[in-house]
Amino acid sequence: MDIEASKIELVKIILNIDNDRFIKKVTDFIKNEKSDFWNDLSAAEQAEIKKGIEQLDKGKRVPFKEVLKKIS
Repeated sequence: MDIEASKIELVKIILNIDNDRFIKKVTDFIKNEKSDFWNDLSAAEQAEIKKGIEQLDKGKRVPFKEVLKKIS
């Protein structure tokens, strides 16, 4: 069974369940299983973000208007 057929079968099963507590548990489970975007980033992207945070923590910032001037 392919993924689309599995999803349809799962929806059919869920539609036939009348237990509110069970539906809430399934909903909570699905919400908690969403992946954290951080894990989807490459090591290089993570390193750049960490570097930026460190710079901000040290007070090294550039106002947004200055950034816009540089890229315009």
